[in-house]
Order: sequence, then structure tokens, then C-alpha cells
Amino acid sequence: MIGRLNHVAIAVPDLRPPRQPIATLWARRSPHPEDLPEHGVTVVFVELPNTKIELLHPLGAGSPIEAFLAKSPSGGIHHVCYEVDDIRAARDRLRAQGARVLGDGEPRIGAHGKPVLFLHPKDFSGTLVELEQA
Repeated sequence: MIGRLNHVAIAVPDLRPPRQPIATLWARRSPHPEDLPEHGVTVVFVELPNTKIELLHPLGAGSPIEAFLAKSPSGGIHHVCYEVDDIRAARDRLRAQGARVLGDGEPRIGAHGKPVLFLHPKDFSGTLVELEQA
């Protein structure tokens, strides 16, 4: 049901490359940030050989990343994303096992143009989980 790790998302207060050791990762980043107004974020992806790192920055007032950065001003891991073959079947199976789906429970189109949804962190040891249809 749950497939491979697609990406780890890190909330960042600034999308410009940092002047610290993590800057080596930024050399592999996508060239242009992408605004996702329906999610309230701007994203940049860092491509690694075995997965991706998604850098999240607030887009507009009320962004969920704005609230995250208010609690953790220097940023940090926001969520992990796993691939699934059929997002609705995965959602239904997880719900039957007691997992809570955030929002209205219907998948929305994510950064890769594919359906995504989020699962409540309290059901996953405090980790926000995103599912993306592969």
C-alpha cells in the first residue's frame, strides 16, 4: 500500500541558499521556485540520487508554513511524503485502520501535478504524512 519515500519537506524562512553546510544540497536544487497558491506555499526541490528534499516557504497570509515558522523560526522538517499506487484506495484503507485524513479527505493536486493528501500527525508518532499518487 505505502510505497517508496518520495520526499522529505523542510520549512525554511528563506529560499535563498544558506551560508552553512546544508548549502551543498542547494547546488542540486531545481532552478526556479514554484508557487502553489492552493496549498499556501512556495516550493523548491533538491534532487538527490534516492529521493528529494522539498523546501517549503510561506506563500501569502494564512500559509500553514507561516504558522510552522512562527513556532520554529529557523525552520525544520515539516512532513514526509510516501508514494501510493491508488491514493483513494490508500486513504480508505488507512481510514479503516483509524488514521485521520486532514481537510475534506479529498486529494488535491500537489507540486508534481499528482494527487496528494495529508494524514494527521497524531496518528503517526507526531509526523505529518503526505501521500502522493505515483
